[in-house]
Amino acid sequence: MTQASAPYRDPGRSPEARARDLLSRMTLDEKLAQLVGVWSTALRDADAFSEEKAEKVLAQGIGHVTRIAAAGGAAPRENARLANAIQRHLRERTRLAIPAVVHEESCAGFTARGGTCFPQAIGLAASFDPALVTEVGTVIREQMRAVGARHTLAPVLDVARDPRWGRMEETFGEDPYLVAQMGIAYVRGVQGGDLADGVVCTGKHFIAYGASEGGLNWAPAHAGARELRDVHAWPFHAAIREAGIASMMNSYGEVDGVPCGASREILHDLLRDELGFDGTLVSDYFTVATLVGYHGVAVDKADAARQALEAGIDVELPAADCYGEPLRKALADGRIDPALVDRAVLRVLRQKFELGLFERPFVDEEAAPAAYGRSDQIELAQRAAERSIVLLRNEDELLPIAASVRRIAVIGPNADSARAQQGDYHYPAHLEMLFGPIREGDASPRPGPAQVDLASLVPPTTTVQDGIRAIAPGAQIAFARGSEVAGSDRSGFAEAIEAARGAEVAIVVVGGRSGLVAGCTSGESIDRCTLGLPGVQQELVEAVHATGTPTVAVVIDGRPLALPWIAANVPAVLHAFVPGERGGAAIARVLFGVASPGGRLPVSMPIREGQIPVFHGHKASGGRSHWQGTYVDGAVLPLFPFGHGLSYGRFRYEHLLVSPAEPRPTGAVEVACDVVNEGTLPGDEVVQLYVRDPVASVTRPVRELLGFVRISLQPGERRRIRFLLHVEQLAFHDRSRRLVVEPGRIDVMIGASAADIRLRGHFEIAPPGTSLRTRERFTTSVVVE
Repeated sequence: MTQASAPYRDPGRSPEARARDLLSRMTLDEKLAQLVGVWSTALRDADAFSEEKAEKVLAQGIGHVTRIAAAGGAAPRENARLANAIQRHLRERTRLAIPAVVHEESCAGFTARGGTCFPQAIGLAASFDPALVTEVGTVIREQMRAVGARHTLAPVLDVARDPRWGRMEETFGEDPYLVAQMGIAYVRGVQGGDLADGVVCTGKHFIAYGASEGGLNWAPAHAGARELRDVHAWPFHAAIREAGIASMMNSYGEVDGVPCGASREILHDLLRDELGFDGTLVSDYFTVATLVGYHGVAVDKADAARQALEAGIDVELPAADCYGEPLRKALADGRIDPALVDRAVLRVLRQKFELGLFERPFVDEEAAPAAYGRSDQIELAQRAAERSIVLLRNEDELLPIAASVRRIAVIGPNADSARAQQGDYHYPAHLEMLFGPIREGDASPRPGPAQVDLASLVPPTTTVQDGIRAIAPGAQIAFARGSEVAGSDRSGFAEAIEAARGAEVAIVVVGGRSGLVAGCTSGESIDRCTLGLPGVQQELVEAVHATGTPTVAVVIDGRPLALPWIAANVPAVLHAFVPGERGGAAIARVLFGVASPGGRLPVSMPIREGQIPVFHGHKASGGRSHWQGTYVDGAVLPLFPFGHGLSYGRFRYEHLLVSPAEPRPTGAVEVACDVVNEGTLPGDEVVQLYVRDPVASVTRPVRELLGFVRISLQPGERRRIRFLLHVEQLAFHDRSRRLVVEPGRIDVMIGASAADIRLRGHFEIAPPGTSLRTRERFTTSVVVE
């Protein structure tokens, strides 16, 4: 039988059957090639595909190609051309013609030239709008597929409760239910209904990466088996069960003394056996090698390969290191069971068949540009940015700014910065790693493949000043930077004070700079031990406020900052969590009332660093000090609680219904209420459903978010909100680590934030309760009438 007529070539067979047939025909060299990636740069000469390099690097095939689009400044057509050249070489010049998977990043939009920059993930979470996130995911899928990328290393499903950690901005926040809902929505958008037409999503970083010691990147996580399952695994499990997520990635950190990348207990027993995951497991970049030097649990790279493979890591990324010659040597020495290699290769091949790559490995190069920069994508980026903005404070209804205001001061280091609106996994931040810091209008300080004008590669981005000038064309706008994001230079204060004194309102745009290089204040490995405004920005705000001009503070940052003075003194405060390319326009529209602020905090905002961790779902013995109840030198409560956010409307909650009063453990409960806009302006409200189990066999959180819905109401408008909560969503692991629903009272709370509860009720789970083999339901359905 020729390879052309082999069963694995038959698209009528199942992916599993095709993968098994192909596996049976492979040599050891061909198998090992499927377990690694290769940097796209290793296959290029300058910006062109190199057949000579490919002959050496791809002789046995390859599992993944690492980051074609983000590895330089190429446009979509060129990226598609390179992907096609690689796939063509594999089809025509290798024995089995196994296509490669091209993987990329897309936490907040496809990390590529031309990719739409949506709000950072923490900003998408602030929208409390899963349907919006699915729309964002659909654009990401289209743009990735257009250039041949079929696997993304997103979403981040870590529960993040320490804002010192620089990667909090990549997460969906502190609450497992919110993270799960946003994660499910993201996966549905990116993977689509059929993986053959979608892009593989990777849930990361399994597990407890967002619970690192001291908020430090890669640091150990101190979480027990119960917390791992009931808090940190919840979003991953939800994405598996309700969205069919096809790939997972390990955490860099360790749990209970074992690095996650070497833990069979975590990556096999928990992830696969308990949670039911059956997709591919890829290593976070360089994970396997860290077992040798960084973690010190492997004697050499061969030992590291053995531990990672036994734990369940199928593919080593970004390129062959431990899974190359060291793995071959370990197999020859008998240190690794060859069946483990076959297990991993089978998973990789099965996913390639599921993606349809054997039948459709190529893309239309000429059509690729049409997937980028369209008006509908730009409109979605702006709508997402608008819905992500959180109004923290609005004393005396300073906002929205009246149309009669004619003199406006726009001040601050982030007021006229396009780069400030881009997160650490937006394309500009990755360009900085290649070519150096991007400053508006600057060229690259050193050459890449060709001298690059970095500003020309940043997506067209509206700054806050741009947005204000566009929305208030008849106003006199005085701009003053005032200070830089960091540093101690106060020489710009005088100009800022003068601008404020001559204005009817002063808008001070402050915050940080998200990225991956020196000079950034947020992003991967950009951890902080203080959470105030960087540099002298706090002094700048105080100086502007001291002029007596009504002041609005706009904070653009990837993490919640500790801003007690601003919260107490500045009458209006907006927070934008790195809002993306249309952030400036969105902020301006909210400031002037063209759009309604309806974002809500996906994380609690601390008063000071000493409170950390501060989050709403703590245990009864947490969040307070016995006997005093608080710190002797400060409050235990956050500055602003989880779920907080104001609107231009004013809302009343009434007519609570909880039915039935005694549901069966396998049943459901309807929790309903009316919401009325009593204000004079339209507004958005996020109605939040919390529950509490006051008496259980193990301690339970003081509140758990288990439902939410965002609604828009005109003045005087009333809506009926109906939540359908499945009782098994209340399951937890008891003292024997069984997953159980225990009988007894469950308190129900509906409110506008975790600290603003408007309605209270309860129901009783009928005895005797029940045990569950696994969780099946994660989502509370909502109907708005």
